[in-house]
Amino acid sequence: MAASTPPAPLLPYGPLPTGGTVRAITRWGDPVMHRLQKPVTEFDEELSALAADMVATMYAADGVGLAACQIGVDLSVFVFDCPDDDDRRVLGVVCNPVLTLPEGPTRQLDEADEGCLSFPGAFVECARPSVARVDGVGLDGQPVTFSGDGLLARCLQHETDHLMGTVFGDRISAKSRKKLQKAHDKVTDEFPAGWPA
Repeated sequence: MAASTPPAPLLPYGPLPTGGTVRAITRWGDPVMHRLQKPVTEFDEELSALAADMVATMYAADGVGLAACQIGVDLSVFVFDCPDDDDRRVLGVVCNPVLTLPEGPTRQLDEADEGCLSFPGAFVECARPSVARVDGVGLDGQPVTFSGDGLLARCLQHETDHLMGTVFGDRISAKSRKKLQKAHDKVTDEFPAGWPA
């Protein structure tokens, strides 16, 4: 039986910016990681260059999403390249995101492992709604909307959280945080200061 060809990535608003420079990832505990990020108001070459650096850094760290605060920039923007439950990759850039989650009887929680590039090498279960939608604007200032299930839903929630000053460790129990810290401590030498640059 021939191997199936993976589906082409979904690029509803065009490809991710390229040509960026890999930067060091900011860790939990840095003040920029724990405060509301400033809204994007200028849609210019500087913003596009920042997004290109974020994309380069995300790929260098083998991530599926990255918020600007994760490279130390206090700005409400994230990039992502993430599969949904049907293994379709969705790529995008979202500035000033507004997250919408299901409520009432349609709301189902997905208990799955979650990790963060700003606390690398550690994963624990974190319950999140199984579907999510984000509305915002792209690098050109025009409206964008992304929605999905599975890992994509988790990614949209995780990255929007970053822009609100929330890390996923804030969403888990004290017991799970201890487990996360222990897992992180075991591999800390693999992620030195300046990683992945």
